[in-house]
Amino acid sequence: MEGVPRSNGSVNMSEDYGFTKRAAAGRDLSVLFSFLFIFLVTADQLIKLLVVNQVKPLGQIVLIEGFFSLHYAENTGSAFSLFADKPWGIYFLSGVSVVLGVLIFILMIVASRKNMKLIALAFCLLSSGAVGNLIDRVRLRYVVDFLRFDFGEHTFPIFNFADICAVLGTVLLICIIIFGAKYFEKFWNVLFKKKEKQNAD
Repeated sequence: MEGVPRSNGSVNMSEDYGFTKRAAAGRDLSVLFSFLFIFLVTADQLIKLLVVNQVKPLGQIVLIEGFFSLHYAENTGSAFSLFADKPWGIYFLSGVSVVLGVLIFILMIVASRKNMKLIALAFCLLSSGAVGNLIDRVRLRYVVDFLRFDFGEHTFPIFNFADICAVLGTVLLICIIIFGAKYFEKFWNVLFKKKEKQNAD
């Protein structure tokens, strides 16, 4: 009959297919970043094991005279030896690491499922850094640090691979917030979308 709009089932099927395809891509990406997380944490622990076996007996291995060396250190504080002189520091930092590690890992999964690769990468680096040092604190009650840089009479706080991951993740996240404000705002809206719907109901 004329004047009666016809439904186009192919359009709905196309939309459903597109949604399914995006959902599948999001799942694949979350798996990929989960494996990257496991790889980074494992790499951190293996490097520290190598340092304990090879560097600890010597104390220090100089790679660039007066500038860079592998220097074995047991850090009871956080990244770059913060809170190292506090007796309660290891317990406080362990608790913080557990909370942050779990929370940031969840944020990584959310970002990856929404195909937000850069944000997912930032959270992956942050969570792997937190968990890498958390394993040391739980297992050893201190964190193994080994990367030392000297600048004349000044020595930069000794750090490790997990610290590098955490710092890179932080820098990347800050860059996203500053230079990709709309991109980050989109992720922020995704986080609070369900909450807003519940409040509206």
